[in-house]
Amino acid sequence: MAPSETARILIIDDDPDVLLTARIFLEQLDFLTTTLSDPHRIDSVLRKQSFDAILLDMNFRRGSTEGKEGLFWLKRIREEDPGAVVILMTAYGDVELAVQGIRAGAFDFILKPWQNAKLHASILSALRMRQADGEKDHYKRVVRGLAGENGSDPELILGDSPEMRKLKEQIRIVAPTDANVLILGENGTGKELVARSVHALSGRKEEAFLSVDMGAIPETLFESELFGHQKGAFTGAIADKPGRFELAHRGSLFLDEVGNLPLTMQTKLLTVLEQRTVLRIGSGTARNVDLRLISATNQDLNAQARSGDFRQDLLYRLNTIEIILPPLRARKDDIELLARHFLERAKRKYGKPELNLGARDLKALRQYDWPGNVRELQNMMVRAVILSNRGQLHRAPPGTGRWNNTRHKASLNLEDNERELIQAALMQNRGNVTRAATDLGIDRNALYRRMKKYGIQ
Repeated sequence: MAPSETARILIIDDDPDVLLTARIFLEQLDFLTTTLSDPHRIDSVLRKQSFDAILLDMNFRRGSTEGKEGLFWLKRIREEDPGAVVILMTAYGDVELAVQGIRAGAFDFILKPWQNAKLHASILSALRMRQADGEKDHYKRVVRGLAGENGSDPELILGDSPEMRKLKEQIRIVAPTDANVLILGENGTGKELVARSVHALSGRKEEAFLSVDMGAIPETLFESELFGHQKGAFTGAIADKPGRFELAHRGSLFLDEVGNLPLTMQTKLLTVLEQRTVLRIGSGTARNVDLRLISATNQDLNAQARSGDFRQDLLYRLNTIEIILPPLRARKDDIELLARHFLERAKRKYGKPELNLGARDLKALRQYDWPGNVRELQNMMVRAVILSNRGQLHRAPPGTGRWNNTRHKASLNLEDNERELIQAALMQNRGNVTRAATDLGIDRNALYRRMKKYGIQ
């Protein structure tokens, strides 16, 4: 977690000098800080806002050195927010007090006056743990939703064409096993949705489903992201970090765009799959991992294996079961169902219930070849709703021409759609990036990256 992106820190201390010093230091590091001198306001503050880390003084009454107040307020914080990550602060180095605090649920314990490097490292470690715990909880909630109440239907894999009936049946057969699965398909066909459905129908459905986009990780960070590292293993490794394999223990790990994995990492991944252990960078202790591996790619891994760009033995490990997703143009009978589904969802989200698709619209949608597949159709429906005016569904998004103009595919490519959708969301929210990101279903930093990519100010 980058501090400048999401880290919100609550500092609780009755000494105004301590609050000022901590706030100035942490804001220099781009943390968002809130200070509180009266611990009796903790409950009301936590009900209004969540924090990524909390710095809590151990003594609030003048002359008090026992730390009992800190333990009391620590308990109150944990009752209000069981996932709170609390770092205790005290001017008295009582080891037994530190042990009591850790046993009571504190993450760490620092002495005042603190060393800035120690405080910084403690907070970064706390944020990393908060992120890991939150990520696991998030994915557990997602897969429960995907499984549905009876845990039997792959949620949101829409379509009743012969191709989709075959796909759903294959998922139902494969999911209960523990076999590794390789999902093949063009961009936008819904490979991650299939992976989530496999997990949701498996015996691991109550555990985490973690997704890693191999195409988005710099090559230098592959090993750290997948297998983790120990504090001090390399420059910048200021805290222990579990990798995605550890975080997915007992659950499922989804490696999206696995064809982008460098050869050096392919060898290490093969070793992990064979031995079922991971070795963090800088650690001499192997950690056992029990997970199901689901991979996906839009590339021809068999061709890559023949050319030497992908290890044949790793491919055999990944594709115990192969699931091939059909492109949208190969199942045009599903276009109306998908279009209406995405339209209804967008109408509810943006409060425009009067919008509808007509017969001419549906005919035009069927005539288009959809190079961006289901994702492109979804983006088009959302954009049409956002740009609608006076109860009329917007049928000619800027720069794309008419829906039935299927000869000009370049004007309907994904990047054009994405750029225009971002501009529409920003316009709808009067330039508020946070609200625009929420409407688009991505986080604020992802939106900033896309705005930079397209030169949107």
